[in-house]
Amino acid sequence: MRRIIVMLTVSLAFASPLFAGQSSDTPILVIGASFENGKTPINDALAAPVGGVAVNLGSYLSLGDALVRTEHLNGMVINEAQGGATTFDRAACLSDSCLPIYWQGYEKQLRKALMRVAVPDPANPQQPLYYNAKYLVVGTANDCLHADAFGVPQGESTPCGTAQLNAYLDRLLAVGRQAQALGITPVYYAYPKYEDLDLPLAKQLYGISWIMDEQSFNEMRDLHRTRLAAELPGALVVDAWKHFQNIGDGLHPKPKSTSDAAKRIADAINNHMKHGK
Repeated sequence: MRRIIVMLTVSLAFASPLFAGQSSDTPILVIGASFENGKTPINDALAAPVGGVAVNLGSYLSLGDALVRTEHLNGMVINEAQGGATTFDRAACLSDSCLPIYWQGYEKQLRKALMRVAVPDPANPQQPLYYNAKYLVVGTANDCLHADAFGVPQGESTPCGTAQLNAYLDRLLAVGRQAQALGITPVYYAYPKYEDLDLPLAKQLYGISWIMDEQSFNEMRDLHRTRLAAELPGALVVDAWKHFQNIGDGLHPKPKSTSDAAKRIADAINNHMKHGK
């Protein structure tokens, strides 16, 4: 078996440009939440948060799927995002209790994505020689957004203050730094504008105890923008949701909005490949 792995690794590394680490022929890695993947995780016992239902019962175009479709990229995407995810592992919770059903956080999603593209070292097959990826899309998470984003019963959760918002952003930036340390460029996008959403409607439709108000959302959006610019040089930050329209649930984007966002992200990646910025 070891000999087979070594032979495969040598062939991957030297036989074809597809596996030679060239940006144009490598997949885009994606981690995130429901903007990136409309499906919630379902475990081996067929248990899942919110019963495993997909956003809009599957009639939804996620950003991960739109990145596959866009003609501006090569169609290769490794998408480990989970609908409903936060940056940390958490249980799904009702108003007064939590269930033994879990979402995976961003660090775990990143580790899974890296496993998909790891080329093992012939001298030590348990260690990667390099990763067949150059870009990682990091979506916005559910952290602080609503009552079921804390891993505690919704009745015990309270809206985030500035310290908690910054803690969320610490975790969001941390996966970008991990990617950069491996030679992978993280790609973030700005939050949609509050007025393009309808969070009170989302609260009503999804039956959650509370949802973030306008002041807190705008604080989170501003912190996200300013901290990315100040603390993660080399990351791409794309204004992907310039013309955001929701599907009628107050929260998730219409297919046209998602397709436009994917094109803007693709353009940013292509420009970075050509010019390094």
